[in-house]
Formats: sequence, structure tokens, C-alpha cells
Amino acid sequence: MSIAKKLPSILIANRGEIACRVIRTAKRLGLRTIAVYSEADAEALFVEMADEAYLIGPAPARESYLDADKILAVAKQSGAACIHPGYGFLSENAGFADACAAAGIVFVGPPASAIRAMGLKDAAKALVEKARVPVVPGYHGAEQDVTFLAREAERIGYPVLIKAVAGGGGKGMKKVDRPEDFADALSSAQREGKSAFGDARVLVEKYVLSPRHVEIQVFGDSHGNVVHLYERDCSLQRRHQKVIEEAPAPGMTAEVRAAMGKAATEAAKAVGYVGAGTVEFIADGREGLRADRFYFMEMNTRLQVEHPVTEAITGLDLVELQLKVAAGEPLGFTQADVTATGHAVEARLYAEDPEKGFLPSTGKLWALQFPAGEGIRVDTGVEAGDTVTPYYDPMIAKIIAHGATRNEALDRLAQALGETVVAGPRSNLAFLKKLAEAEGFRTGPFDTGFIERNLAALGAVPQPLDAAAVAAAALQLEEDRQEIGVIAAAERVDGESRSPWLVADAFSLLPRLPLGLPLLVDGEKVEARIEWHEEGARVSLPGHEIDEGEHEISLVQAEAGTWLALHRGRQTAVSLYDPFAVDLDAAGGSGGVVKAPMHGKLIALFVQPGELVTKGQRLAIVEAMKMEHVLTAPRDGTVSEVVGTPGGQVAEGAKVVVLGE
Repeated sequence: MSIAKKLPSILIANRGEIACRVIRTAKRLGLRTIAVYSEADAEALFVEMADEAYLIGPAPARESYLDADKILAVAKQSGAACIHPGYGFLSENAGFADACAAAGIVFVGPPASAIRAMGLKDAAKALVEKARVPVVPGYHGAEQDVTFLAREAERIGYPVLIKAVAGGGGKGMKKVDRPEDFADALSSAQREGKSAFGDARVLVEKYVLSPRHVEIQVFGDSHGNVVHLYERDCSLQRRHQKVIEEAPAPGMTAEVRAAMGKAATEAAKAVGYVGAGTVEFIADGREGLRADRFYFMEMNTRLQVEHPVTEAITGLDLVELQLKVAAGEPLGFTQADVTATGHAVEARLYAEDPEKGFLPSTGKLWALQFPAGEGIRVDTGVEAGDTVTPYYDPMIAKIIAHGATRNEALDRLAQALGETVVAGPRSNLAFLKKLAEAEGFRTGPFDTGFIERNLAALGAVPQPLDAAAVAAAALQLEEDRQEIGVIAAAERVDGESRSPWLVADAFSLLPRLPLGLPLLVDGEKVEARIEWHEEGARVSLPGHEIDEGEHEISLVQAEAGTWLALHRGRQTAVSLYDPFAVDLDAAGGSGGVVKAPMHGKLIALFVQPGELVTKGQRLAIVEAMKMEHVLTAPRDGTVSEVVGTPGGQVAEGAKVVVLGE
């Protein structure tokens, strides 16, 4: 019997690219697809793709995608036979899995008992320790008192890693190098864990030097079969968030693969695992991958973001396998049948600004274009015209490349990234391309600290003005200005022929004089000068050199009067400078106004008016896109004003704290 006959309809309890991903496979298999969406996602691509879609609440996830009761109500109303939770949100919520079973709806995931056993990092470590799987030294117990945990950190030895016991994706995870930073890092990890997963508990473990992050994709069915589908290397990370993943892992040997694979499948069998899961290991990379130098970290009881690289090398559709197993069918193959062909890499394209500490970016996608070609796959949940909001993860797309060799796959990835266009929110596009081309990543050895050690080389630090991009936009703005002038002049002559004195006409009796053009470039005033010669117009920017070589610069119009110049993956916003639109709060150059970097929730305020502060001191914390952003004092001074209250919303660019002299 086909999957569609056993599970004729599927509700996707998620959003964005994973919802689109599940819908594609489900439709191919003949299932009726049902989406749920928040008010912020009313016009989203996954809503458009689904056969049916139901509104379940406001934008905040806790009032929509994390509300199990609302989702189950829609499942009953729509007659959904099964629910696919995607990843994140309710995907590793044992209570939700139980509720699905109680409602007679198939949960496309492991049994609730397996989620409970492996879903909390501390419990999972205790379980695998009994199976003699090595774990990272640390404290995995129930005691959560700050003084006790600080003593445990001292015992373990710095640096240590504080990790939320629930969830993943780098949320609630903090590396601590010094005892004096432990309490603040613990508080932040607990808040993030509570916000993202509803659980503030943490564990503390030793930070492995030169760590490699290698994970094993496992799959089990309800007939007792458990296999692994090779490994993925996820060592290229930033703030414990994966950036580029690949399969197979560079430097992997048959011996180490067998040892890791055995440990992973035994762990899955120990909890009666069914469905797709990932067992994550940390390896000490100083001597390469060795069978006696890897440690169990956690098991993710769900599909992973990076699953496409496994699909690329094995030729399997993991979502189809999930549905097959959920329908009660056996996997249909054994470990000996699993083979891998070639190499695959995946880059996570995010709406974030690498030049500003990878601060998440929001806004309308004025242009969005993806590459196509041999060995290229793009998974996305947005399209041009959509808006990246502050409510959810800022992923724009996953770009996957497959080739016969690792170098071929990386070459294809770099080329694909070079052909990708993102205009509107800032993105990590240029950073990803440099990362795919980085010699140290290609030739190794590399570990999870590679990005942090190479931020400057990867362009992830403040960059100088892109003069060529500004020049291209300046010419466009002057052309716009002249067109407006022509229209206005034509209206003044009331239908008569245009005046030969209009400079925008092809004919002019006098040579055009040089023009000074004040611009606003990424929020800063820049003076441009345009001169006209026989060969055309030329722009100069005092104090900046413009490369006269060939420039592949694309111009995308955003709101009226603003052009986005795209050059080598970077974006520069250029408009005419308006002296009457000056930000009075920032005027005077005092640098005393501390603003919210983006729309979010004000989590904490640490200062009051009249308080003396020093440069770098914590002033407030804003939570946005599931992460905390600490606002610090730009200089020494006295707090003259505090705006907002903890728990309230703050808009991007809103004043939070003002410093006087």
C-alpha cells in the first residue's frame, strides 16, 4: 500500500524553508498538504504552496507555532492524518508527540519516550555513558544554583561551555573563558533556553580544544531496523551556529566511521528509536579524526537543517523515508545497502550583517535570485517581495552543491554564491563565498574556531566604503534627478516642446558643469562629484579611491529615492542626502545615544538615570530572532535618559539609553 493511502494528508507544524521542503515531497507522494501560519506569515511562500492553510495566531512563536493546542485543533478540523513538526518549535517536544497520539494523529518523528530519553542533553549523556560511549567531561546533573555551577566550572577547568539542556542551534550556549564571566553567561544561557525551548536548565562541560563537530545521520523503523547514512562535518560554526556543513567529513577513515556509526546506532537502539535522528559528536581535531578521540555531545531527535547534504551523497529523500516509517513500513534496506557518491556542501544564507558582528537584519527583499545548474540545489522559504521579520530565524535559504570531489563541490558552491542576488536586508552572502574559497578550509586542518580566527580575511569585520558601488548609485541618482527635472519642466511649458536648455536632453548648447552631489551612504554623509566628459560621466569621492576596472555592480531600487548597489556579495544603500532628515539624537558626534539594533524585546536594563558608566559596560539586553544582543556603553559618561521597560517591545533604531558627558 502506498504512503498516500496510509497517510492521505499531512499537516506541517512549522514554517519557512522546512515547511516548503516537506510540502514538495508530500505533494510528490500524493498527500494533501495543510499549513498553519502566524499573522506575520500570512503571505509566506509555504502558505501559498500548501493545499490548505490555517491562521493560528499572532507573530510571536509562543502564541502560534509553539501553541500545541491550536495546531492540534487545526489538525482535527482539517482531517490531517499526520503531523510533520519540521525542526525547531515543537519537533522535539515529547508532550506534543503524546498529544498527537492521543488525538489519533500520526506524529512524523520518534516515539515520545525516545524524545524524552534523548531530548535533554543531560539525560542523554547519562544514558550513553551507561552504554560506554565516551562523553565530554562536565556536570550533567540537576543542581542549577549559580554558586554550585560556578564551582563545577572551576573543577572542570576553564574554558567551559554552558549549554541549555533542551533544544539546539546554538541557543542557550555560551563559552566562558574566565571565572568572573561565568555568572553573566549562565544568566544569558538560562534566559535563551527558557525563551527558545521553555526550559532554563543547563549543563556545564569542558570546552574541547581544536574541536571538530561530526554527526551521524541515523534512521530507524518500527520493525527494529536501525542504520546510519554516513556522517556530516559541521565544524564551520559561528557562535555555535552551523554555517557550512558537508558530507562526508574531510579526513574520515573507515575505522573512525565504523566506530562513530556503531556508537550512534547503538544509542538509537537503546531508546527504541524510530525515524530520522542525528547523533552529534565532538572530536579533538589536533591529531586528525581518531577512533579514540571523539565524544558524544547530544542526539537531535528530528530532521536536521543540514539533511540535504546527506540526501545528495546517498540519493535518498529523507522526508520520504520519514513518511514511510511513520506509515509503519520497514526501511527496505540494510546498512550494507547504504552507499555514498561524491561530496556535498551546504551554506546557510542568512539575513545578517557580518561586518557588524553578524547582527540579524530585517526588511523587505527587494530582489532575490538563486542560481541553477549541475549539482546545485536551493531550499528556501522566501521569494522577492517577502519581508524578513524579527520574529523568527533569519535564514533566507540553504544553497547546496554536489560534486564528484570535495574541491568540485566547493567550486560549485562558490560559483553558486557568486550568482546569488539578495537585496534589502543585509546578508552573509559575501562572507559565505570567501569561506567556500578559503584555503585554510579547503586544505585544512580546520575546527570550530576557524571562522573566529579568520574574521578579517573573511570580510567579517567593518569594511571600507565600497567606492565603486557608491559611484554607480550616484550616477543612477543623478539620472533620476534629471528625469524628474525634465518632467517638471515639461509640465511648466504646458504641453509645448521641451526646452533645449534642459541638461537631461541629448542636445545642449553649453557643456555640463561639474556637479557636487551630497549622498547618504549606509547612514553616513558622503560627498560625490560628477564630471561629464566626451566619453561619459565620471564620479569621484574625495578621500576614496575608485577602482577603474571592470565592475559587476547591480542596482536595485528600494523605497523611492534609495538604490541598493550590489557588488561582490556586499550591499551599499545610497540616497541623496537630505539635511532636513538629520537624526537629531545622533547629531553633535557625542556618540551617547544607544539604540536598539533591531526590533525586539527589551529583556533587561542595567542602569538608571544619573548613574556613571564606563566604556564597554553592559547597559541593556534586547532579544531578537531567538538570540540576545547586549547593548554596551560606547564611551564613559553619565546616564541622562533611559527609555522603555523590561518586557516591552523596542523598534529598530529606537533610543534605549542616552549618555551625557
